[in-house]
Amino acid sequence: MMTDRTHRFTRPGAGPILLLRFSGDLTTKADATRRQMTRRLVDNLRTSIKESGRPARVTQSRNRLYVELEPATTGGPSDEAMVARLGRVFGVQSVSLTHAAAWQSLEDVVREGLAFGLPFVRGKRFAIRARRMGERHEVKLRSAEIQEQLGTALRPESAGVDLSDPEVTIHVEVDAELAYYFVAKQRGAGGLPLGTQGRAVSLLSGGFDSPVASWRMLRRGVALDYVFCNLGGRPHQLEALAIAKRLSELWQAGTRPRFHAIDFDPVSREIQRSITTRYWQVVLKRMMLRAAAAVADRIGGLAIVTGDAIGQVSSQTLQNLAVISRATDVPILRPLVGDNKDDIIEEAKRVGTHDLSEKVGEYCAIVPSHPATAARLADILDEETRLDPAVLERALAERSEFLLPEVDLAGWDDAQLCAKTLLPGETLIDLRSRQAFDAWHPPGALFLEFGMALRAYPAFDQGQRYVVYCEWGLKSAHLADLMRREGLDARHVSGGVRELKRMVEEAGGA
Repeated sequence: MMTDRTHRFTRPGAGPILLLRFSGDLTTKADATRRQMTRRLVDNLRTSIKESGRPARVTQSRNRLYVELEPATTGGPSDEAMVARLGRVFGVQSVSLTHAAAWQSLEDVVREGLAFGLPFVRGKRFAIRARRMGERHEVKLRSAEIQEQLGTALRPESAGVDLSDPEVTIHVEVDAELAYYFVAKQRGAGGLPLGTQGRAVSLLSGGFDSPVASWRMLRRGVALDYVFCNLGGRPHQLEALAIAKRLSELWQAGTRPRFHAIDFDPVSREIQRSITTRYWQVVLKRMMLRAAAAVADRIGGLAIVTGDAIGQVSSQTLQNLAVISRATDVPILRPLVGDNKDDIIEEAKRVGTHDLSEKVGEYCAIVPSHPATAARLADILDEETRLDPAVLERALAERSEFLLPEVDLAGWDDAQLCAKTLLPGETLIDLRSRQAFDAWHPPGALFLEFGMALRAYPAFDQGQRYVVYCEWGLKSAHLADLMRREGLDARHVSGGVRELKRMVEEAGGA
């Protein structure tokens, strides 16, 4: 492997090399476990590289991973952008953009280090940090002599050597074949390679807490799908979907997460109709856990992740959390349970969801003036006997699923994608539930369940014109966008059924 890497890294016109270090979580594992996790890490890195659009090759030694980038092209990601991208792959502790050169003697290492280091140290106080990689018999150089001789060579052009507070540090790492030179290490995500610790679902609300909780579990190698219990219609779902999309893009290379949207308005209304007011929030959270458990069962998820933190709101007192947790046998992971709100908000900036979460409004319509802060399980079980179980079952049956890597929110409100009027000869496709379709649909509309439509649209007749619609215009936007990419003439009703009824009336329909 070393010989092959040397050959490829030193060919004329080769691009820069990124040096990636394993996280401490990975290096402490037993050899068999480490090999398994490293294979998954390499697969995730290759997926991230492929998604970037910039060709690169990944190789490895026992202690390092190396990514040889093809030279950058106009419009493609820069070297620095690739450093940031691969630093977001879990299992990577740090990334350095390096210059690599073959060596046979100490003089080779110093000569190449002088050429690399001069532009950085000129007129500045500097230090050299050298490190030997691999077995002693393979690298017959000492770190101290590299530091001494390279420092001596660079000193005349600098402001002097300063080992305690240098303005710039030149790093040299030497293995049996190559010397790597760099001036910076960018912090990586650390943790365990994504997908090595099974699957779970995350209850995503759109606020600051649940995305940060999700990120923490992704960092521990858990692959996540997102379950969203919608209480605010189209605006709320778009906000939550944007956050899930951001998590997917930034942090979930190597998996294909889904966003499971469940209309919880009927569930909320059933709770308000049947449950004593002070228990509304506790029962609502229990119903959300049951919904998440149902999705977890469907996808093989082993746990539910929530953004709960003790005492943050009335439903998150320790007593209430204990009662809420009894709603399901599926393990509940609460990685933020002991965190302060300001720390969570600060962490959201690193995760990349802060600005999106900051815009999310409060959509919960059942906030009682005097909520229970110490509900008893027996009382809640008694209250829940008055609920109609069919309401939650129906909401789960009518849930929508979005494959996040295929979601393109930027084009969903494009004027060319949105139908403003209904024209003769267009095929109308209804993506709602069968019950909703049977209750009302425009004359001639066809019913096609959303999941089936996502599988069937590539076979649609290219000679037809299509208008698709759903409850709020989210499923329809996604399908219409995919259809247009397939070359189909497709539009959607961005305002959902309410807007469609107006359009039907204007067209003189029933």
